[in-house]
Amino acid sequence: MPSQILIRPAVPADYDAIARITRDAYLAAGYFESADHPYMRQIQDVAGRHAKATIWVAERDGQVVGSVTLAVAGEPYADIARSDELEFRMLVVDPAVQRSGAGKAMVLAIIEHAKALPGVHGVALTTGMTWESAHGLYRKTGFQRVPERDWLVPDTDIKLLVYRQDL
Repeated sequence: MPSQILIRPAVPADYDAIARITRDAYLAAGYFESADHPYMRQIQDVAGRHAKATIWVAERDGQVVGSVTLAVAGEPYADIARSDELEFRMLVVDPAVQRSGAGKAMVLAIIEHAKALPGVHGVALTTGMTWESAHGLYRKTGFQRVPERDWLVPDTDIKLLVYRQDL
């Protein structure tokens, strides 16, 4: 039986693990061929991201196995959040332990957190077109596609799909 997953705010000691997991998950998904791509370098700058956004980690047995970035409308890491939404981005699980419950634990914790935020009535996210396991996770946890909000990553041909859950 897998051990319990703890969802908690990231601390500087987590930055290296978050950067590694983010890099490995994005490369494994096939979005980028190299960790040196400008966007890949940006998302691996965990300290810079944490200075501008909330980052949580999923931890099992003292090891960081996943992370996610949270934002509300108007914050630097909010790409799609509307004024009544909490957005989450860069939800990643270490490819070595994917499908072990860490992603679902993070999503459920985000939903519960959003319910406690004043004025927040929904949770929104973007995901890649080909990330079928992520699509399944989001559908299983109550999210629905909002295709009219899909968008392209600037300066790429990468289309991101939008999901939302009303609270």
